[in-house]
Amino acid sequence: MSGWPLQPPTALEYFAALVADDVGPALLEAAVLVAQDDCPGLDSQAVLCEIDALGERLARRIPADAAPMQRLRQLNRYFFDELGFQGNVNDYYDPRNSYLHEVLATRRGIPITLALLYAELAAHARLPACGVGFPGHFLVKLSLPRGEVVIDPFSGQSLSRDELEARLQPYRRRQALAAGVELPLALFLQASSPRDTLARLLYNLKEIHRSAHDWRRLLGVLDRLVLLLPERWEERRDRGLALLELGHPDSAAQDLSAYLAHRADAPDAQAVGRQLARLQRPGGRQFH
Repeated sequence: MSGWPLQPPTALEYFAALVADDVGPALLEAAVLVAQDDCPGLDSQAVLCEIDALGERLARRIPADAAPMQRLRQLNRYFFDELGFQGNVNDYYDPRNSYLHEVLATRRGIPITLALLYAELAAHARLPACGVGFPGHFLVKLSLPRGEVVIDPFSGQSLSRDELEARLQPYRRRQALAAGVELPLALFLQASSPRDTLARLLYNLKEIHRSAHDWRRLLGVLDRLVLLLPERWEERRDRGLALLELGHPDSAAQDLSAYLAHRADAPDAQAVGRQLARLQRPGGRQFH
């Protein structure tokens, strides 16, 4: 046995291990760990235990022979009324809305974090639930014997087909689908994979930090996106630009070079190439 002590993994190394599985990352734990850059001392296992305890409390209340609709009513009363989870309408873009431990503490969040918690408690109620990456607003879908139920976890509202179609229209207009072809609603209600769900959570934070020019926090999010989506080369480019803003030109050059090597045909390839050339010129390391 070696005499060298084993070093515990860094927060980023542990996140990388969680999302390395091709089948899909350990979604809930990886989502909890998104907050570690802001909260280095976060105990992710304690957060998971708290969520599990909420689920067990619900499970004990539901009779074993309860019908699915009875389980759903009990779940909704517990989640929205008793626990008081709801959307943070007053401060929607607060990054803490994306941190599950904060959402647990404040009972306020954004659709995707509320959906993650709702789906986890639904599993304890023995209800098959999944997140849905609906355009503009993450939803939860439950598959029941009499059909599917779609819940907006931000408001607690159960959405009808007409309401879902109405929510989809602005997206369809923006997409300007050719020849008037409209994709069916069912296509937008497919279950979001664990990897896609985690990416969407990180994209929310990415936009918040980029809008605030908070390069340090943005870099932490981009590090995770690069690990989660290693072939999404745009994330490597964006990390390079964030590194440049933070005064790390050598690392920035590596990321920008990787982007150009894989996306030489990208619309911004020439602009990125000029940026890289300035970095690689003598004295160009100070360029911002």
